This record gives sequence, C-alpha cells and structure tokens, in this order.
Amino acid sequence: MAIDKEMDRLDREILKLIAVDASLSLQEIAAKVGLTPTPCWKRIRRMEQDGIIQRRVAVLDPVKVGLAVSVFVAVETADHSADWLGRFAKVIAETPEIVDAWRMSGDVDYLLHVVVPDIAAYDGFYRKLIAAIPLRNVSSRFSMERMKDAPLPL
Repeated sequence: MAIDKEMDRLDREILKLIAVDASLSLQEIAAKVGLTPTPCWKRIRRMEQDGIIQRRVAVLDPVKVGLAVSVFVAVETADHSADWLGRFAKVIAETPEIVDAWRMSGDVDYLLHVVVPDIAAYDGFYRKLIAAIPLRNVSSRFSMERMKDAPLPL
C-alpha cells in the first residue's frame, strides 16, 4: 500500500494515536478519530494486513531493565558476496544484543545498534562478532544520552 495514495486523514490519525500508545482500546481510538468502533477496527485490520502496522509493542526503559549501554557499531567488510551476506544476516538474527541493523551506503557497509549492560558485556559481544565472521573494520560509538525517541512523522 502506498502511504500517500491510499491512506486518508483518518488512517493517519489512527496511526499517530497507536504509534504513541498501542494500549489504547478500540473504543478510545474510535472516539478520538470520530468513528464508531466497527469501521475503526476495519481500518486498523486493513493496515495490519497491508503491513503498515507491523506489530504492537511496549517500549521498555533500557536502564531499568539493566541494558544501560547503547552502542552504534559501524561495520566494514571486504566481502560482498551473497554467501557472506547470508552468514552475516544469520549472525545478526541470532545475536540478541543487536536490536537494530541497517545496510548502509557510503564508507560504512552496516550499522548496528547494540544494547548491553556494561562495557565488559560489550567487549564480550565484540569478541563474539569478530570471531563469527570476517570483517575489515569494526568501529564502535558509545551513546552518552538518548535525546529523542519519537514515532514516525506521519
């Protein structure tokens, strides 16, 4: 579904509401956007089926769950083969400390967002990563403060 062509104002309002608080009841969402529950539910269901709404989650405070260290890891590789990429994708999927991963353009091939309890845990993660697959360069940047965490700007 193309977001600009098939979504209307009500769809966007629904998405804005649940992007901030997915625990809202159907009745609350419907009332806030000016619909009755049945047509509101149909819109939400359609957006789920179309993959616009991928999942509904709770946002956790990483510090309060013991994962206070957030690291952005830039990865460069000399191997861009399908075999290497498949192996790397498997490492990413099987490594719980990696919470986000992107394939990049420019001088960095991949950017990983890693969360760990402390620097020693990051060192353990780093050692497992470089042992799991050949990499040209791994550069780590430790977050000092998260300044913004916002829903998509619909």
